[in-house]
Amino acid sequence: MTVQRCAWCTQDPQYIHYHDHEWGHPLHDEAQLFEMLCLEGQQAGLSWITVLKKRQAYRQHFFQHDIDTIANMTDTQLGEIVQDPSVIRHLGKLQAIRSNAIAWQNLKLTGIDPVAWLWSFSAQPALCNDVPEYRHAPAQTTESQAMSKSLKKQGFKFVGPTICYAFMQAVGMVNDHENSCDFKYRIILEKGTLR
Repeated sequence: MTVQRCAWCTQDPQYIHYHDHEWGHPLHDEAQLFEMLCLEGQQAGLSWITVLKKRQAYRQHFFQHDIDTIANMTDTQLGEIVQDPSVIRHLGKLQAIRSNAIAWQNLKLTGIDPVAWLWSFSAQPALCNDVPEYRHAPAQTTESQAMSKSLKKQGFKFVGPTICYAFMQAVGMVNDHENSCDFKYRIILEKGTLR
């Protein structure tokens, strides 16, 4: 039986696995949410498959996205990483990962749970959007604009409203699988809810 997937998903096995097992699934793990927020920022101006193929290199260079360790990285370390073609060689984007780790720490220092805080920007209840074709999904929403504004205010980098909406799609704050995609409602059936 042929599996129907979103049209954006190519035949690349890595992309298929990401589509089937990650994209749109509700994510509440702190390190994984931080990773996805940073990776979406790395994507700016590029395709997601480009970032996805480099994800293991980012994990190696950024200590499996250990937030406290990243926050203490030096300019020298980041300068060495930018020389590695296995990551996106954009110093500003790499520095943003450190800035985001520091901002994440600062949220916690003020008594804010970053995971709950990020999820607070999702629509209530979480949306299972009508997406007849992936190009019809919005590039940004009121919620992603609010998230972006608040993240920037807290010192996060590369978190524009379009990046934030892509993040919300990826971590299951919204379900934008195409209506014809076999995974559109499978997520809800497996989890019982988008939450």
